[in-house]
Amino acid sequence: MNLSVRFYYLIAFVSLSILNACQEYTSQNTYDLAIKNITIINEKGISDGDLYTVYIKDGLIAEIDPLDTSKSLFATKEIDGSGKYILPGFWDNHTHFRGGSKLITQNELFLKQFIKYGITTVRDAGGDLTPQVQQWNKEIQNSTRIGPTIYTSGPKLDGKNARWAGSIGVSNSNEISKALDSLQSINVDYVKLYDSTLSGEQYLEIIKQAESRGMITSGHMPFTVTLDETIDAGIDNIEHLYYILKGCSSQEKEITAQIKEGKLGFWNSMEQLIATYDEDTAQRTFKKLKDNNVYVTPTLFIGDILSYMDEVDHSNDTYLALLEEDFIATYKGRIQSALNATPEAIQRRKDLQVFFLTLAKKLNDAGVTLLAGSDSGAYNSYTYPGPSLHGELKEFTRANIKPATALTAMYEGARFLNKTSYSFSKGGIADLVVLNSNPLEDINATKDIWLVIKNGAVVRNKD
Repeated sequence: MNLSVRFYYLIAFVSLSILNACQEYTSQNTYDLAIKNITIINEKGISDGDLYTVYIKDGLIAEIDPLDTSKSLFATKEIDGSGKYILPGFWDNHTHFRGGSKLITQNELFLKQFIKYGITTVRDAGGDLTPQVQQWNKEIQNSTRIGPTIYTSGPKLDGKNARWAGSIGVSNSNEISKALDSLQSINVDYVKLYDSTLSGEQYLEIIKQAESRGMITSGHMPFTVTLDETIDAGIDNIEHLYYILKGCSSQEKEITAQIKEGKLGFWNSMEQLIATYDEDTAQRTFKKLKDNNVYVTPTLFIGDILSYMDEVDHSNDTYLALLEEDFIATYKGRIQSALNATPEAIQRRKDLQVFFLTLAKKLNDAGVTLLAGSDSGAYNSYTYPGPSLHGELKEFTRANIKPATALTAMYEGARFLNKTSYSFSKGGIADLVVLNSNPLEDINATKDIWLVIKNGAVVRNKD
């Protein structure tokens, strides 16, 4: 080969190298973070078992790249995810920030605890700290504070002289309208209804008015109305299984009439509801819930905690060391109620909890969409913010619901709130959790956390 030909090839090689170098590092193909060689489990609890590299940029999932790709993709920071599993960040679909001004600092501490346990989104189901909650959420979204995204109902709607501090009490249509005006003025994410003093008529009116405004509704149900009436009014989510049980009784109308007459109360009706549970009635109820796209949040874990307080000693729980004395004091009411109950009442509560596991499985089998929520927060004894969600997932599997479905029950919270950016796909929000083991094989793996990513940044690293 003569000198001129060699010179030509040298120039061509150098030119190609320069061109490749220019192509390699551009704003289009360089990302903030790459997690390589990792198995994906998506928001539907599905994994194909293959390995991918997940690229993150500007707080979003920018690329999901199979390992055999020919693309030239680069990242400022790379993490080797070999042997790990990556999922959307966990959702707790029923929590409470509450307790008044003296518990603000304690509730603030829980923000990092949620992250520690892989929870990057929570649904606040009503409390008395709405201004603080909304300020914290603003700071979290601006990445000036570490914590989960908080979707909040703000104050609960209830009757006059309501049980919970911060609730808005209503007794007529005009007051309901003004209450909903106030909730819309502070831009809450949904409406939470409670049943401590709320009449059945006003309860149904709240749902109808809220739905007419395009507001999402969720809550308890006064036992002075039927579940059919609640569904027909337009409720979007039922919190807890007591109200579902009522709708499965062949004698619901008769029991409702006795409650209206004062002959039965909430708790002493449970035995009758279980005794009159009818499978045909239940299946019709399940179908109606499904057909009307009504979600159900079972909150099984807190039921287990409260049902077995006479058998389980929580005094050595490690989480107690994180709690202020004023916060622990909020636990006393439920503890005393549980321990001072008669042996018969204690056994009935345990029987009800076992029945609820069966009911949750039947709801799932019938295609009703379940949401995983812990009910953690002040006053809910030993139901700690963070680990209690993992307890809820465990309860789902104790009910013989598959781990994949238990995982999905967390992420369905996004669909319930009409949030469309929480899918594990290109353009999805980069709130992610990386596990050391596979939760599709054992739900306890959700506690085996290696990394937590919030808004595209690593906010918890086990190493």
